[in-house]
Amino acid sequence: MKTMNWKKEALAYFYLVFGSLLFALGDVLFVNPYLLAPGGTYGLSNVLNTVWPWKISLYALCMDIPLLIIGTLILGPKFGFKTILSTFLIFGFTFLIETFIGYTPIIQNGIFENPDVVNAEWLLVPHSESIYFAPDYFLNTLVAGGIYGLAIGLIFKSGATSGGSDIISMILHKYTKISLGTLVMIVDSCITLTTLIAFGQLRLPIYSILVIFIEGKIIDLVVDGFNSYKTAFIVTDKAEEVRDIIVKDINRGGTCFFGKGLYKGVDRKMIYVTLTRPELVKLQSLLSEVDPEAFVNVVSSTDILGKGFKPLSE
Repeated sequence: MKTMNWKKEALAYFYLVFGSLLFALGDVLFVNPYLLAPGGTYGLSNVLNTVWPWKISLYALCMDIPLLIIGTLILGPKFGFKTILSTFLIFGFTFLIETFIGYTPIIQNGIFENPDVVNAEWLLVPHSESIYFAPDYFLNTLVAGGIYGLAIGLIFKSGATSGGSDIISMILHKYTKISLGTLVMIVDSCITLTTLIAFGQLRLPIYSILVIFIEGKIIDLVVDGFNSYKTAFIVTDKAEEVRDIIVKDINRGGTCFFGKGLYKGVDRKMIYVTLTRPELVKLQSLLSEVDPEAFVNVVSSTDILGKGFKPLSE
């Protein structure tokens, strides 16, 4: 009988709770004051919150619950308890921050209450009548993307998904031949463009897209770590010499396949090996000495599990 790893499960729920809190902080204190909408139901809620004042959390919840129900009916119970829990945790944290902290941005170049003269570049603090701040769009975008990426990365590591607009993409994917990744980009881009429609400023969708880009890079770092692995497929006539390089000089293992060349029909050997980036550089250098005629295909690899890498149990 399979026993639960309580330490691992407790860490997963810590990731879920902390990630949800970070997401709420990033949305209310970094994204919303700058009128950004980097995709998702919370991106759309930010626009609605500015146009028709109501809490971001309530707008998002009104969209998330129907999406979860519709998604379950159409796609089946794919989302799981953690995704549902994440939805309500983000709602709860966002509601508390909106209620007790407000929307005053963390990153700004000055807060001005009841100024005699309002600079055209200043932004009104959301839901205030006479409090303005001098924005720093670029720095805020960098930090917002970093916080969003860390938050969603932790949620993913917990075993949950972001839900929200991703459910729309999953439903469209079921009835179209368009890839899920493309549909996610299309849906989030449509949400991002609402900032241009609502506020008429081209820089808002541009900064929103930049947030999405940074967020994606940080998610990859959080989920996959800083290790960058490369997988090399080596077709060579000197398999034994190449084996010695991999096993003795680099101290790695690998797998040798037997195949036949398509052009000449000659029997060949192909070696499959996964390496770190520095090890790949060493392999290329030694391989050029042993068999300069070898054919090598190198691809990027993530989440390598097994002996010599990350244990399968993690």
